[in-house]
Amino acid sequence: MKNEIYENARERYAELGVNTDKAIERLGKIKISMHCWQGDDVLGFLFAGQELTGGIQATGNYPGKARNAAELRADLQKAFSLIGGKHKVNLHAIYADTDERVDLDGLEPRHFASWADWAKEQGVGLDFNPTCFSHPKSESGFTLSSADEGIRSFWVEHCRRSRRIGEYFGRELGQKCVTNIWVPDGYKDIPVDRLGPRQRLERSLDEILSEKLEEGCNLDAVESKLFGIGSESYVVGSHEFYMGYAVKNHIAIALDAGHFHPMEYISNKISSALMFADELLLHVSRPIRWDSDHVVILDDELQEIANELVRGNLLARTHVGLDYFDASINRIAAWVIGMRSMQKALLRSLLEPTETLRRAELEGDYTTRLAMLEEMKGMPWQAVFDRFCEEQSVPVGSAWLEEVRRYEKDVLSER
Repeated sequence: MKNEIYENARERYAELGVNTDKAIERLGKIKISMHCWQGDDVLGFLFAGQELTGGIQATGNYPGKARNAAELRADLQKAFSLIGGKHKVNLHAIYADTDERVDLDGLEPRHFASWADWAKEQGVGLDFNPTCFSHPKSESGFTLSSADEGIRSFWVEHCRRSRRIGEYFGRELGQKCVTNIWVPDGYKDIPVDRLGPRQRLERSLDEILSEKLEEGCNLDAVESKLFGIGSESYVVGSHEFYMGYAVKNHIAIALDAGHFHPMEYISNKISSALMFADELLLHVSRPIRWDSDHVVILDDELQEIANELVRGNLLARTHVGLDYFDASINRIAAWVIGMRSMQKALLRSLLEPTETLRRAELEGDYTTRLAMLEEMKGMPWQAVFDRFCEEQSVPVGSAWLEEVRRYEKDVLSER
């Protein structure tokens, strides 16, 4: 019966000139970077008892969060067993796996050796982020743009070391590590000097990036934000600042779905950014009230993001990562829902008769364009996704939820 359902779907898509088998094959090769911080509410393991700062907040107290790197890796591994394809894990510096007492400016690749070993075993890649928040030296609200030279130099050194860790991951795993810099720097109220902090941020970034790393191992990226809790009036690292810096210095620009005005969508920025930036990093989130970081679902904006990447043939220059943290639901389920939703959106785009639609648009036949786009919404793409899951040996439909519940009962409830 299942094969019959897929065969019917394949025939319907074939009538539109779409090969579902090729779409499934393409989807299986797309890597998505799954963020580790969903597993423990962004606390990390480097500093016991730390509180979240920098405008970051995880709400909820669902039981079973990871308490150490071993538990987090076990949870990630369980999530990946329910998600088709081979992907990446996105780490923050605070997830160092070490018994050594070390501060952020003293981190070295050896503090992440267990992560590299685990990633090799699992066949996944690693991405990395310096952690420029939740630290005594970020309490002033300024890190890389701080006017205090001691504080600024501390964060510069941390980011330098983070790039070396990214290089280490890339070399060990044979796939490029994206090392993304985001800082929460800004003012709660209206500043007198907007230029000075940005000049200091540029100076810091220049110092961080001055070290030449092994080619092909690390990709630098910078991430903007519109405003944050505690920086409502002014954020140093604005979109305009980082877009200009990334283009000038040939690094990747990161677009986070929650870091813009609520009516401003990153799907509309992708093609413009990649006209001038070499590569793009996406942090796909779901902002309900601005940067609320809800679990990614198959909504209109997620579909538009996928459409832009596929229609423009931009996947090769784009690094897709997820970024949310919901502590009110099962954390493994949150990963699976988000990852499978991202894959569903990509598959729907891959199943689109793009050339037919593009031709109608170029000929001014907007009637055909609109009619076909509406018809595509009712096409049996779910049957194709089910076939993808079967071929990847992961649960079809909602069967994955039973696996999560079993893991919650046997593992999470014991924590």
